[in-house]
Amino acid sequence: MLFQKSSLSVKSYAKINVSLRVLSKRADSYHELEMVNLPLELHDVIELEKMPNAADTFITCDDVGLSNTRHNLCAKAVEAMRNEFGFKENFNITIHKEIPFAAGLGGGSSNAAAVMVSLVNLLHLKTNAEQLNRIGLSIGADVPFFLANKPALVTGIGEKLQNVPVKKQYNCLIVKPVKGLSTTDVFAAAEGFERTPIETQDVLKALANGDNALLAKSIGNDLFLPANSLLPEVGKIVASLKADGFMLVSMSGSGSSVFALSDDAKSLAKAARKYLGLGYIVRLTRTMI
Repeated sequence: MLFQKSSLSVKSYAKINVSLRVLSKRADSYHELEMVNLPLELHDVIELEKMPNAADTFITCDDVGLSNTRHNLCAKAVEAMRNEFGFKENFNITIHKEIPFAAGLGGGSSNAAAVMVSLVNLLHLKTNAEQLNRIGLSIGADVPFFLANKPALVTGIGEKLQNVPVKKQYNCLIVKPVKGLSTTDVFAAAEGFERTPIETQDVLKALANGDNALLAKSIGNDLFLPANSLLPEVGKIVASLKADGFMLVSMSGSGSSVFALSDDAKSLAKAARKYLGLGYIVRLTRTMI
C-alpha cells in the first residue's frame, strides 16, 4: 500500500436508557440489567493520530473536568486492543467533549468504542464483531452497545444486545445538574430501594409503533429513586419537565441527566432556553434509528 492514513477523526455518540430495570446482583458485584437503549445524535469527536517515535500513548481532552485522562476508558481501550492484537504503535488521542460527564449518557464507554473502531481502521486489524464485543466488555459493560450503536434491548450486564425496531426519531432534550453522579454510588444506594414496575415489552411495542401514550406509561428507571436520594435535583428536573407538559420524561442510566422526548422540536427548544437560564447543563439532540 503506497499511502496509509496516519490519523482518523470519528464521532462518538451518546445514548439514553428509555427504560432500565435492575434484575439482580451477581457474585462479581455487577448487576443483571434489562434496558432499552436509543443512540443519540449528540456526540464527542475523537481524533487518533499515529505517533511513530512516541514512547507512550497520550490522551488529551478539552473538558477540564476530565483532566485525569491517563486512566480513562480510552487508555483502557488502547491497552486492551494492544494486548489482543500485539501492535507496537503509540498514539496521540484528542477528545473533543460534547457529551456531559457523569451523566448516564455513556460518554466514556462511547469514547472507548470509538477508539477501538479507529484502531481497527487505522492499523487494518483483522477482527469481527464477536471479538470486539469481548474486548469491549473487558473495558466497560456499556462498550458493546456503542460498538453497534443501534436501538437495542440490552441484557446481562450490558453485553447481550438485541436490535429492536423503532418507528420514528424523537427530538430529545437533555437537562443535567452541574453535579454528576457516580455509577458505583448509585448502584450501592439502590440496594435500599424497591424496584419500579417497568414493562419492557410495552416499551418495545411503543417504540415499534410510535405510540407515545403507551411509551409514557411504560418507561422508567430503577436507578431513579436511589439517584434522587443522592442528588434531589434530579427529581426536581423530572417534575419540572412533566409540569412543562412533556409526557416522555425519565433519567438516563445512573444519572444525573434527565431527558424529555417529544415530536415537537419547538417546545423542546423553548424548554432548553429555560433550563439553560436556570444554570443546568443542557443539550438538544435527536434519537437515532
